[in-house]
Amino acid sequence: MLNKIVDTVDEAIADIGDGASIMVGGFSVAGTPHNLVAAVSRKGVKDITLIGNAFSQFLASTDALGVKKVICTVPLPHAFAWGTSPVDQGIREGRIEVELNPQGTFVERIRAGGAGILGFYTPVGVGTIIAEGKEQRVFNGVECLLELPLKADFALIKADKADRFGNLVYRMAQRNFNPLMATAAKTTIVEVDEIVPLGSLSPEVVDTPGIYVRRVVKVPKWDIKPRYLG
Repeated sequence: MLNKIVDTVDEAIADIGDGASIMVGGFSVAGTPHNLVAAVSRKGVKDITLIGNAFSQFLASTDALGVKKVICTVPLPHAFAWGTSPVDQGIREGRIEVELNPQGTFVERIRAGGAGILGFYTPVGVGTIIAEGKEQRVFNGVECLLELPLKADFALIKADKADRFGNLVYRMAQRNFNPLMATAAKTTIVEVDEIVPLGSLSPEVVDTPGIYVRRVVKVPKWDIKPRYLG
């Protein structure tokens, strides 16, 4: 019988190697797979590309996380949040390349990657550094940039519940970048708070079908508390 449940986070990320591109779901605290990120960090892979909304998605990382490039929407951590991460330090010191995206463009690039769309035009970013090196066309008098899809070797995402087929249900704001990233990677790895019996999730409540998911691991609650939560 098909069973996508694994016992540990280290087993879940065992095939992530040097040079991999990795999407990391979440928006600040909500929906971030901190346990999986920490496992990748412990493994000590090098020259990886991280794709995520903001650096708060990478705060579980340590200096062992050999990041060469970050594709994101927010270049620095919020002053009221978790503080400085090793990824942030690497960018300040010029050791890590950054590709910055407007947030809506970032989301649509991921959706396009999962849907097999080869590119799309948007007026967002015209006349800014975002436009450098990009094809531009005019539609109905509006100048637009050509944006290309975002895909990755791996997606690390967070969900609330899963069954052994990998069907996922998210809780509240966990439904941010996670569902789209699940579709845009060759291998999607999920950490969940609860594994439920097969058949207990109604098809009407499943947010991500198991066809997109390779591995699921049940994890403890992340024990770092953001400063702004008291």
